[in-house]
Amino acid sequence: MSVKKLHKNYNTFYYITFTCFQWQNLFEMTCLYDHIYQWFEILVKYGVFNCGYVVMPNHLHLLAYTINSEKAINNIIGTGKRFMAYEIVERLEKLERMDLLKIMSDAVNPSERQRNKKHEVFEDSMDCKEIVTEKFIRQKLNYMHKNPVSGKWKLVNHYLDYEYSSARFYDLGEKPRCSLFNYAEIISAVSPQ
Repeated sequence: MSVKKLHKNYNTFYYITFTCFQWQNLFEMTCLYDHIYQWFEILVKYGVFNCGYVVMPNHLHLLAYTINSEKAINNIIGTGKRFMAYEIVERLEKLERMDLLKIMSDAVNPSERQRNKKHEVFEDSMDCKEIVTEKFIRQKLNYMHKNPVSGKWKLVNHYLDYEYSSARFYDLGEKPRCSLFNYAEIISAVSPQ
Protein backbone atom coordinates (compact mmCIF):
# COMPACT_ATOMS: atom_id res chain seq x y z
CA MET A 1 0.00 0.00 0.00
CA SER A 2 1.70 3.18 -1.11
CA VAL A 3 1.17 6.29 0.93
CA LYS A 4 -1.19 8.76 -0.70
CA LYS A 5 -2.55 10.43 2.43
CA LEU A 6 -0.82 12.09 5.33
CA HIS A 7 -0.79 10.06 8.53
CA LYS A 8 -1.33 12.81 11.10
CA ASN A 9 -2.21 10.67 14.11
CA TYR A 10 0.20 10.83 17.01
CA ASN A 11 0.59 8.92 20.25
CA THR A 12 0.37 5.86 18.06
CA PHE A 13 2.53 3.17 16.42
CA TYR A 14 3.27 2.96 12.70
CA TYR A 15 4.73 0.18 10.59
CA ILE A 16 6.82 1.78 7.84
CA THR A 17 8.66 0.33 4.86
CA PHE A 18 10.61 2.07 2.14
CA THR A 19 12.69 0.67 -0.68
CA CYS A 20 15.78 1.72 -2.60
CA PHE A 21 15.45 2.72 -6.25
CA GLN A 22 14.70 -0.27 -8.49
CA TRP A 23 15.31 -2.54 -5.50
CA GLN A 24 19.05 -1.91 -5.86
CA ASN A 25 21.06 -3.05 -2.82
CA LEU A 26 22.06 0.53 -2.04
CA PHE A 27 22.14 0.14 1.76
CA GLU A 28 24.49 -2.82 1.50
CA MET A 29 26.55 -1.43 -1.40
CA THR A 30 27.24 1.83 0.46
CA CYS A 31 27.40 0.20 3.92
CA LEU A 32 24.88 2.81 5.07
CA TYR A 33 24.00 1.10 8.36
CA ASP A 34 25.93 3.62 10.50
CA HIS A 35 24.10 6.48 8.81
CA ILE A 36 20.73 4.81 9.34
CA TYR A 37 21.54 4.39 13.04
CA GLN A 38 22.38 8.10 13.13
CA TRP A 39 18.96 8.81 11.58
CA PHE A 40 17.29 6.77 14.35
CA GLU A 41 18.94 9.17 16.83
CA ILE A 42 17.58 12.17 14.89
CA LEU A 43 14.06 10.69 14.89
CA VAL A 44 13.96 10.99 18.68
CA LYS A 45 14.41 14.76 18.35
CA TYR A 46 11.26 14.77 16.18
CA GLY A 47 9.27 12.82 18.77
CA VAL A 48 9.48 9.56 16.82
CA PHE A 49 10.74 6.51 18.67
CA ASN A 50 12.27 3.51 16.93
CA CYS A 51 10.61 0.44 18.48
CA GLY A 52 11.91 -2.14 16.04
CA TYR A 53 13.66 -2.36 12.70
CA VAL A 54 15.44 -4.42 10.12
CA VAL A 55 17.71 -2.88 7.50
CA MET A 56 17.79 -5.18 4.50
CA PRO A 57 20.23 -4.69 1.60
CA ASN A 58 17.65 -2.67 -0.37
CA HIS A 59 14.79 -1.79 1.97
CA LEU A 60 14.04 -0.88 5.55
CA HIS A 61 11.20 -1.89 7.88
CA LEU A 62 10.55 0.28 10.93
CA LEU A 63 8.14 0.08 13.84
CA ALA A 64 7.85 3.61 15.19
CA TYR A 65 5.87 5.35 17.90
CA THR A 66 5.24 9.05 17.37
CA ILE A 67 4.28 11.79 19.79
CA ASN A 68 4.85 14.53 17.21
CA SER A 69 1.62 16.48 16.78
CA GLU A 70 3.18 19.11 14.49
CA LYS A 71 4.40 17.00 11.55
CA ALA A 72 2.83 13.97 9.89
CA ILE A 73 4.93 10.80 10.09
CA ASN A 74 5.08 10.80 6.26
CA ASN A 75 6.88 14.15 6.29
CA ILE A 76 9.31 13.07 9.00
CA ILE A 77 10.17 9.88 7.10
CA GLY A 78 10.47 11.85 3.85
CA THR A 79 13.02 14.15 5.48
CA GLY A 80 14.92 11.09 6.68
CA LYS A 81 14.95 9.59 3.20
CA ARG A 82 16.48 12.81 1.85
CA PHE A 83 19.08 12.69 4.65
CA MET A 84 19.98 9.14 3.55
CA ALA A 85 19.80 9.89 -0.18
CA TYR A 86 22.52 12.53 -0.06
CA GLU A 87 24.80 10.16 1.82
CA ILE A 88 24.11 7.26 -0.56
CA VAL A 89 24.98 9.43 -3.57
CA GLU A 90 28.16 10.65 -1.88
CA ARG A 91 29.22 7.09 -1.03
CA LEU A 92 28.43 5.86 -4.56
CA GLU A 93 30.63 8.65 -5.92
CA LYS A 94 33.48 7.50 -3.65
CA LEU A 95 32.93 3.94 -4.89
CA GLU A 96 33.08 5.32 -8.45
CA ARG A 97 29.72 3.77 -9.32
CA MET A 98 29.08 6.27 -12.10
CA ASP A 99 27.07 3.65 -14.01
CA LEU A 100 24.53 3.40 -11.22
CA LEU A 101 24.55 7.15 -10.53
CA LYS A 102 23.74 7.78 -14.21
CA ILE A 103 20.77 5.39 -14.08
CA MET A 104 19.57 7.10 -10.90
CA SER A 105 20.03 10.54 -12.46
CA ASP A 106 18.28 9.62 -15.70
CA ALA A 107 15.26 8.40 -13.69
CA VAL A 108 14.51 11.84 -12.21
CA ASN A 109 11.42 13.27 -13.89
CA PRO A 110 11.53 16.81 -15.32
CA SER A 111 9.34 18.43 -12.64
CA GLU A 112 11.51 17.02 -9.85
CA ARG A 113 14.65 18.05 -11.76
CA GLN A 114 13.30 21.64 -11.78
CA ARG A 115 13.15 21.42 -7.98
CA ASN A 116 16.86 20.52 -8.08
CA LYS A 117 16.53 16.77 -7.51
CA LYS A 118 19.54 15.07 -9.06
CA HIS A 119 19.11 11.35 -8.35
CA GLU A 120 16.27 8.91 -7.77
CA VAL A 121 17.52 7.06 -4.68
CA PHE A 122 14.29 5.56 -3.31
CA GLU A 123 11.11 4.24 -4.81
CA ASP A 124 8.44 6.97 -4.74
CA SER A 125 6.03 5.10 -2.55
CA MET A 126 6.44 3.97 1.00
CA ASP A 127 4.21 1.78 3.09
CA CYS A 128 2.92 3.36 6.27
CA LYS A 129 0.28 1.65 8.35
CA GLU A 130 -1.02 2.70 11.73
CA ILE A 131 -0.98 -0.13 14.27
CA VAL A 132 -3.62 -0.11 16.97
CA THR A 133 -3.27 -3.52 18.66
CA GLU A 134 -0.38 -5.14 20.50
CA LYS A 135 -1.05 -8.35 18.59
CA PHE A 136 -0.42 -6.52 15.30
CA ILE A 137 2.77 -4.97 16.74
CA ARG A 138 4.09 -8.43 17.65
CA GLN A 139 3.12 -9.76 14.22
CA LYS A 140 5.01 -6.96 12.44
CA LEU A 141 8.08 -7.33 14.68
CA ASN A 142 8.14 -11.06 13.98
CA TYR A 143 7.86 -10.42 10.24
CA MET A 144 10.67 -7.84 10.32
CA HIS A 145 13.00 -9.95 12.43
CA LYS A 146 12.50 -13.05 10.28
CA ASN A 147 12.86 -11.12 6.98
CA PRO A 148 16.63 -11.83 6.64
CA VAL A 149 16.01 -15.61 6.62
CA SER A 150 12.77 -15.68 4.65
CA GLY A 151 12.02 -16.29 0.98
CA LYS A 152 14.81 -15.35 -1.37
CA TRP A 153 16.93 -13.61 1.24
CA LYS A 154 18.65 -16.28 3.33
CA LEU A 155 21.18 -13.64 4.48
CA VAL A 156 22.02 -15.67 7.61
CA ASN A 157 21.21 -19.13 8.94
CA HIS A 158 19.21 -17.87 11.92
CA TYR A 159 17.39 -14.56 12.23
CA LEU A 160 19.25 -13.74 15.48
CA ASP A 161 22.52 -13.80 13.53
CA TYR A 162 21.50 -10.82 11.37
CA GLU A 163 23.16 -7.77 12.88
CA TYR A 164 21.07 -4.99 11.29
CA SER A 165 17.91 -5.76 13.21
CA SER A 166 16.28 -5.24 16.58
CA ALA A 167 15.73 -9.00 17.02
CA ARG A 168 18.56 -9.53 19.53
CA PHE A 169 17.28 -6.60 21.62
CA TYR A 170 13.85 -8.20 21.95
CA ASP A 171 14.74 -11.89 22.01
CA LEU A 172 18.05 -11.85 23.93
CA GLY A 173 17.90 -8.55 25.82
CA GLU A 174 21.09 -7.25 24.16
CA LYS A 175 22.01 -3.59 24.29
CA PRO A 176 21.02 -2.00 20.96
CA ARG A 177 23.47 -0.31 18.57
CA CYS A 178 21.14 2.67 18.19
CA SER A 179 18.23 4.41 19.87
CA LEU A 180 15.65 1.69 20.39
CA PHE A 181 12.59 1.71 22.62
CA ASN A 182 10.73 -1.38 23.78
CA TYR A 183 7.18 -1.15 22.46
CA ALA A 184 5.77 -2.86 25.60
CA GLU A 185 7.29 -0.16 27.83
CA ILE A 186 5.70 2.55 25.68
CA ILE A 187 2.32 0.83 25.82
CA SER A 188 2.67 0.53 29.59
CA ALA A 189 3.68 4.18 29.96
CA VAL A 190 0.82 5.55 27.88
CA SER A 191 -1.96 3.20 29.03
CA PRO A 192 -4.33 4.63 31.62
CA GLN A 193 -3.64 3.04 35.02
